[in-house]
Amino acid sequence: MIEKDEMREIETLIDQMTLEEKAALCVGASQWTTAAIERLDIPSMYVSDGPHGVRRVVDERDLSQKSLPATCFPTASCAAATWNTALIHRMGQAMAEEALAQDVDVLLGPGVNIKRTPLNGRNFEYYSEDPFLSGKMGISLIDGIQSRGVGTSLKHFTANNQEFQRLVISAEVDERTLREIYLRAFEMAVKEAKPWTVMCAYNKLNGTYCSEHRQLLVDILKKEWGFEGLVVSDWGAVHDRVASLKGGLDLEMPGPQDHRVRAVMGAIRSGELEPGMLDDAVRRILRVVFTAQRTQKTGDFDQTAHHQLAREIAAEGMVLLKNDGLLPIRDTARVAVIGHSAQTPYYQGGGSSHINPTRLDIPLEALRKVAGDIEFNFALGYPAVDSFEQALIDEAVETAKLADLVLLFLALPPSKESEGYDRLDLSLTAHQLALIESLSETGKRIAVVLNSGSAVTMQPWLEKINALLQGWMMGQAGAAALADILFGRVNPSGKLAETFPLRLEDTPAFINFPGDAGKVHYGEGMYVGYRYYDARKIPVQFPFGFGLSYTTFEYSHLQVPESFTDIDGLTLSLDVTNTGNVAGQETVQVYVHDQEASLSRPFKELKGFAKVQLNPGETRTVSIPLDFRAFAFYHPKYRTWITEDGSFDLLVGASAEDIRLTATVELSSTLKLPCLLDWESTLREWLTDPRGYQAIKPVLEEMQARFADVLGGEEGLGVDAMGTIMDMPLTTILLWQRAEFTRPVEEIVDDLLNQAHAMDQ
Repeated sequence: MIEKDEMREIETLIDQMTLEEKAALCVGASQWTTAAIERLDIPSMYVSDGPHGVRRVVDERDLSQKSLPATCFPTASCAAATWNTALIHRMGQAMAEEALAQDVDVLLGPGVNIKRTPLNGRNFEYYSEDPFLSGKMGISLIDGIQSRGVGTSLKHFTANNQEFQRLVISAEVDERTLREIYLRAFEMAVKEAKPWTVMCAYNKLNGTYCSEHRQLLVDILKKEWGFEGLVVSDWGAVHDRVASLKGGLDLEMPGPQDHRVRAVMGAIRSGELEPGMLDDAVRRILRVVFTAQRTQKTGDFDQTAHHQLAREIAAEGMVLLKNDGLLPIRDTARVAVIGHSAQTPYYQGGGSSHINPTRLDIPLEALRKVAGDIEFNFALGYPAVDSFEQALIDEAVETAKLADLVLLFLALPPSKESEGYDRLDLSLTAHQLALIESLSETGKRIAVVLNSGSAVTMQPWLEKINALLQGWMMGQAGAAALADILFGRVNPSGKLAETFPLRLEDTPAFINFPGDAGKVHYGEGMYVGYRYYDARKIPVQFPFGFGLSYTTFEYSHLQVPESFTDIDGLTLSLDVTNTGNVAGQETVQVYVHDQEASLSRPFKELKGFAKVQLNPGETRTVSIPLDFRAFAFYHPKYRTWITEDGSFDLLVGASAEDIRLTATVELSSTLKLPCLLDWESTLREWLTDPRGYQAIKPVLEEMQARFADVLGGEEGLGVDAMGTIMDMPLTTILLWQRAEFTRPVEEIVDDLLNQAHAMDQ
């Protein structure tokens, strides 16, 4: 980010700054700018909301926060469903061009928080229930934006998985779950894409506000992961500026807040705050400020090209969930287009990410433009708000009766889905459900286009329709993308980045959401999304990674090495063939299953994917690398990621449930882990640790002889005695036999522990 000579200049500036100037630099100067210090030629820096477009506010004094026109790209839920990292990289480049045109230095995004529950009102801004996919999407967007000299702000760090009490709730998460699920995407993005800034979350993590969480912001982010940028607060997330500086938060936004500046100055003078902590925050802020200044700002961007890119992303992100042959539409003279969202598109969510689009495609108009001579008749179908109006249903039914088929556009009203509040259910509105029922009774074939930011339950209405296209919050060009897919100009290739459950009650966090008494317990642990449905063997409506196409694909010739070491990893390859009649894209997904581990692990986890374009009859070889982390898990006792010798199944499929090819490989771990045996270690743990086994081998031989009568024969204890004893502490087992020993059991165990730990030397 910064060259050595620039670092020397920054150190010189820090030496020249007064205490007040340093304190002021660490608090925003306005809603969107950092403080400038004219005396030292330190410029201000402008930041703007993202994450799917530039929201450059025209006038901070205007409470409406009206923003300059910018391309409204599809939201993250749609972008993730493309599974196309190269495409999201291009989206980032386009966003950076618009930021430069609007004199913006840093875009506040992407958000890589995990979709713990589909009820989260802000899920449309997040990528996936899976940390690996979220991380890859986040990396692509960051790389794209920063390749043009504009910074990013990776957010919201961390466990910001609900809107209910998001300013104060404490997410109670065990360390392994935190590392494997809720920190993983952040870690990937920080290490690989190196965002200029990381934004802390509003909420608490295990009782401490994220804005004051030194373990999170300093020990993990800055030291362990090597983050060199600045940590910025979410807007209004700081409760105590001095405590947040101690916790590693460099920049508080927004400003001005003179009392915060005075508090920092007072803490330095009293000795409460170490000067080095303030200097480190100043240093990190100056690095980003001067990095931003290196990029020349321009005054224009290609609106038409960016609109077309938004259309391409929307088309690749839409997921065909059901199709009995109705789509693509052919040989049809009259089509009934029904639904408020066909006339007023539902293309983005509410809240801080709301974009003022440069233009907006309307679905009904886009259909007429693409479909040529087809006659379209429109009926509103349902009201804009969540209310019930029978007259609209009656009108829609009459319109449907005169058509060959029905295109039904459905969307959640803003009252159901937005930043600021969570959804209360996963259902469509009562009016929309009644509308589907009435339309199905006409006998007409029905294709539903569904616009929502996250999963929706679909029983029993899914069985009453013929086709279903998940359109997400599709951005300003999404209407044209819909028309392209519906009429076959584009072959759908989107795959779900989240599971669609049959019922809300089936979801992993159901009994632990949204929490109470100021806490939300992540009781499901690592078992989020498909990991949970696998473990519980719960059927779902549509699995993670699912998506149909207008063509078909065949997988074959999986090639993998028989064995490998963890540090080398492996690369698997397979052939993918388009066995249909039209060109299409397929996303190959690789899941890893550990056959045996010392700690519990999900049945399978996504560890690689690749999207491939194929013409009819074409075959291509796809190669997918799997690195150390693809086979590792976080061990809370070792406090690090570890691998273990053993067999792993590689599951290659078109979704989490549609596994096409499998292979088994043998991993050899290169790790030399320290001995963890202690006074509470069980006999099983002593035996599975090679050092422990060597230490207790003589004692074990004596124990086996003494327990022979207990463990064998029909007259034994009547229980699985060996299993019971294996999971008892060694100390307890020896205490049973203390009469047989010539010295205290405590001394014996101490000697055994010393022998085992000495083998680490």
